[in-house]
Amino acid sequence: MIESIRTKALWAVIVLALVVIALGVWVSPWWLLLEVLFVPLVLLGIYDYFQHRHSILRNYPLAGRLRFLLEGMGPELHQYLVEKNTDGRPFDRDTRSVIYERSKNVSDKKPFGTEHDVYDAGYTWMNHSIAPRPMVQDPEADLRVLVGGEQCSQPYSASVLNISAMSFGALGQAAVRAMNAGAKAGGFAHDTGEGGLSKYHKDGGGDLIWQIGTGYFGCRDADGNFDPQAFRANATLPQVKMIEIKVSQGAKPGHGGILPAAKVTAEIAEARMVPQGKDVFSPTYHRAFSTPLEMTAFIAQLRELSDGKPIGFKLCVGDPREYMGIVKAMIQTGIYADFIVVDGGEGGTGAAPLEFSDSLGAPLHEGLMVVHNTLMGAGIRDRFKIGASGKMVTASAIAQSMAMGADWCNSARAFMFAVGCIQSQRCDTNKCPVGVATQDAKLQRALDVPDKAERVHNFHRNTVHALAEMIAAMGLDHTSEIRPDHVVRRVTQFQALALPEIYHFAEPGEFLNGTAPERFQAFWDQASAESFRPWTASGAIAG
Repeated sequence: MIESIRTKALWAVIVLALVVIALGVWVSPWWLLLEVLFVPLVLLGIYDYFQHRHSILRNYPLAGRLRFLLEGMGPELHQYLVEKNTDGRPFDRDTRSVIYERSKNVSDKKPFGTEHDVYDAGYTWMNHSIAPRPMVQDPEADLRVLVGGEQCSQPYSASVLNISAMSFGALGQAAVRAMNAGAKAGGFAHDTGEGGLSKYHKDGGGDLIWQIGTGYFGCRDADGNFDPQAFRANATLPQVKMIEIKVSQGAKPGHGGILPAAKVTAEIAEARMVPQGKDVFSPTYHRAFSTPLEMTAFIAQLRELSDGKPIGFKLCVGDPREYMGIVKAMIQTGIYADFIVVDGGEGGTGAAPLEFSDSLGAPLHEGLMVVHNTLMGAGIRDRFKIGASGKMVTASAIAQSMAMGADWCNSARAFMFAVGCIQSQRCDTNKCPVGVATQDAKLQRALDVPDKAERVHNFHRNTVHALAEMIAAMGLDHTSEIRPDHVVRRVTQFQALALPEIYHFAEPGEFLNGTAPERFQAFWDQASAESFRPWTASGAIAG
């Protein structure tokens, strides 16, 4: 019996081979000569189905080899026929090659120089040093960031590169297990996403950042409100290293969500603490707080319930005054988050309405500038660590984000690719061809967890190693020494500027002293700890 369309090519060859045997017996022995073709194809298809290295071949034996055939016919044809997005935009070289090469331990060295036109506006480079430093001996162990302020009793030593938020439910259990096992091997953190702390996140023993979204999945009562005791039960697990409140995400800032009843399996219901077989809603806003002051109280509550673990929040920057209100509330109450993760409005792996991903939310670099400058201008930058999340797959992209204020970086796309994602963009259909973003057990069989866990670790190790090489070439010993003037960006064909010549980098305390640039000072003055949007009380936004 043909299992499904996935194996149709293999079954077709098997049937043809049997037909040829029948013709050879009943019509003419000359028909048996065709078995020279069909028998090897049958054996090859069976091998494809049971091998563990290539997910696409496990799910599509024989037929999946067309993809590899096109790869061998040249990069231009491969890019045109295979690596196209649905809207016709080809993937960039970084996404197309670097992730696969590093995850498979293949050399990413290329001859003939850069593939970019260095005179195009937007081209960016890092300044190296005539006096480079020795590279750290063990980049994964040495390039780390201590997260946790004075109010945190269990600080966490985080890697400079971690797995960004992706929920179980959006990803299948095999992908989650592979990522967590890879994180364990490399000593880096795995963000759970807002879909709850599933048993599969715990399966590999890797460090976890537990994300708490508006649905309070994994820590909610029957009405969908925050449940302190349910939160404590998970937050105090030794594997949970940090707690992250999701205020908004780059893919769809200010947008809620619904998980249709058909997708709410028993395992997803268990992880999210929701009824099986019923629609699950993620509200557009938090019920646990509605003002900046209430948000700081929520931070204090989570810190107490988690026995002093680092508490932070993630946001895609919108109106700067709303974020500044949170900063004012922390100063007013003396309750500080330990970290802030900035999500770029350019979106990531999360499925979202086109208008949201294209037109809402500040891009990563502008968002980083708002978050970093506000903390600097308020004189409290040293109390926080800043994470950056937004389509970063290379060491140079990580270094540039650090030059703009980030202390560490998260990546979702890179680790999805490491576990086998081919970006077919069928995540919302539950028909991911390589078993990454699906709950279909038959499709998930393509993803061999031990093999993909190794690739997750390989990508992390090789990328952090590349970052270590870069900062050594820049004359630095640690990523914390990267400064804005290390980065130069071409703004026209005839002019290139260092980042401090493009962006305003705030001086410590300038908002408090009233010496910030007029526009930013006005934003700070209008922000309030009592309300996220006090300036709209009259019916119009001021300034």
